[in-house]
Amino acid sequence: MIALFPVRLPVWFEVPVTPDADEARGWLETELSQSEYQEAQPGLVEKLLGTIMEWLGDVLASVQGVGPTAGVLLLGLGALLVLAVAVLVIRPRLNARRRRPGVFEDTVPEQDAASHRLRSDRAAADGDWDTALAERLRAVLRTAEERVILDRRPGRTAYEAGSELSSVFPAAADDILWLAARFDEVRYGNGKADAQDAGRAQRLDAQLLQSQPGPASRQMQPYLAVPR
Repeated sequence: MIALFPVRLPVWFEVPVTPDADEARGWLETELSQSEYQEAQPGLVEKLLGTIMEWLGDVLASVQGVGPTAGVLLLGLGALLVLAVAVLVIRPRLNARRRRPGVFEDTVPEQDAASHRLRSDRAAADGDWDTALAERLRAVLRTAEERVILDRRPGRTAYEAGSELSSVFPAAADDILWLAARFDEVRYGNGKADAQDAGRAQRLDAQLLQSQPGPASRQMQPYLAVPR
């Protein structure tokens, strides 16, 4: 039988409370219920919480023969460690994913809609579908600004552009939100556009050029961009 000796932990590593399993679960549920995790993607919180609780169950099983004091201490340390990982690792990644740069690149001189449309056509001819799709959204957004449908606002993200445009072109809302989401996936994730994507974006551009905007709605139209 292994003898346990008291170990003096550093002050910064001491556990201020000794939670049982229900209290540890409550800590985790409170942290993971915050909006940053809820907005990440459907089911992410549930999957993460399930994995954590399964791990804590293994910890409890492994310390049953150690003794109540040491077991509770190990459980408390494990719960605090998991919370630290959630706060220090997961949350910054979620925040970084939400902070997208604007549709137009700051390092590139401002161009009109026709120039972006030409760049999209040339990229499609070269088989560069990623650029073709990105430039098509820029052409769509710049056209809306030139037609004074949207105000010219530097730093407007694809999400904001899609939300605002879909509210004034409700008949094309699905395609507009799709294009905004695909732009984020291709530019800032691991998504890759293809010829079908570029063709759909081109048809949307042509449709909007022939459409008149309706009354703008202030309600933001959400879309779910796939996390990468």
